[in-house]
Amino acid sequence: MSPRASGEFHIPSLDGIRAIAAFIVFLSHCGLEDVIPGGFGVTIFFFLSGFLITTLLRQEYEKTDAISLKKFYLRRFYRIIPPLYIVLLVLLLPYSTRDSTHHATNLALVAQFAQLTNYYQIFWGGDTMIPGTGQMWSLAVEEHFYLLFPLVLSLLLQRRDYRHIGFIFAGACVAVLAWRCLLLFGFGVGHDYIYFATDTRIDSLLYGCIMGVWLNPVLGRQFVGVSNARWMAVLALATAVLGVTFLYRSENFRETFRYSLQGVALFPIFFCAVRKNEWPLFRWLETRPIRFLGLISYTFYLIHLKALVIVHRYTDAPMAVRAVLGFMLAVAFSSAMYFLVERHLGALRRRLHPH
Repeated sequence: MSPRASGEFHIPSLDGIRAIAAFIVFLSHCGLEDVIPGGFGVTIFFFLSGFLITTLLRQEYEKTDAISLKKFYLRRFYRIIPPLYIVLLVLLLPYSTRDSTHHATNLALVAQFAQLTNYYQIFWGGDTMIPGTGQMWSLAVEEHFYLLFPLVLSLLLQRRDYRHIGFIFAGACVAVLAWRCLLLFGFGVGHDYIYFATDTRIDSLLYGCIMGVWLNPVLGRQFVGVSNARWMAVLALATAVLGVTFLYRSENFRETFRYSLQGVALFPIFFCAVRKNEWPLFRWLETRPIRFLGLISYTFYLIHLKALVIVHRYTDAPMAVRAVLGFMLAVAFSSAMYFLVERHLGALRRRLHPH
């Protein structure tokens, strides 16, 4: 953890985890979806977001005895909306001409700019959306979650019983799992709703929130006396659990328990990546190339599908070559966006953190 002059803290290893999540999603979309679990990359993003934002809000409450909802929503706006809208407009331009063979519907445009991409995909499909934007459903899930979460957390923090709050969030995770089971087994709801809907996926965010509020490796002192050998055993078990979620192909399992087991398994991995960042197993997460990919990962996530489409359109090179070219194109666009837009927005966000 490295302090910044603004009072905001920074966790370098989380940049590395962002990079891993983005790369998993990218490889999956390169045609390796049967081998690389792209959906797990999104789950990592959800967990990381829940953990980091809960940590920042908890830190703010401990410093000021309150959570400023106005400042939270402004920070969220600066982080998410300008890059998202810029990318949407850039991707929309080629399809606004009369000779375009594809036109996004007005309803799709409204849904995407209004952060309703996930429910539009569920009920109308992705064929009438702006091409190359299907991955933006996950942003809608996060934005729906954060509409109410800071208010709920500020009310719960009044008692400052972090363990109790953690149990409340864990109970909510169980409720979401039960809801997925009811939808699947009771109402026969299919994959699209369970995978994309906010009400079926917010537990992946809540698992990160539990670690942020209760078992926080940055703000707490839990497990200080646990030996490295025991941590390695727990990490091995977590890896095995993740392996089961990847290899067990039952659709009923994948639509219900998969997300819950992955959320639980991510606990020790995140905890050790932050608390044990000096271990060789995690040290590479803080190397400059990995951290830089983490810094630009948001725009990289937004643009990578379009980058792959462009490369595929203009070359018939082998898949591996197209993947490298697509990666380079996405990194180039994301780097420009970071230096021209996101870095300046980051400075605005840091002014809103408590000192």
